[in-house]
Amino acid sequence: MKNSQQLGIGTGSGTLLSALAFIGVDDVAQTVVLAAIGAVVSFVVSWLLQRLRRKS
Repeated sequence: MKNSQQLGIGTGSGTLLSALAFIGVDDVAQTVVLAAIGAVVSFVVSWLLQRLRRKS
């Protein structure tokens, strides 16, 4: 069982590190901006729906 976990961790880490070579700073920045926009939109829509529900 322990060897299986070590193999999985090693394989996953290697895959992640090799993928990092193809990810640029621009991609990370774009992802952060889009995530922030999505979070704000989700919060605003939830807040508006709660206010509309209270008035009904």
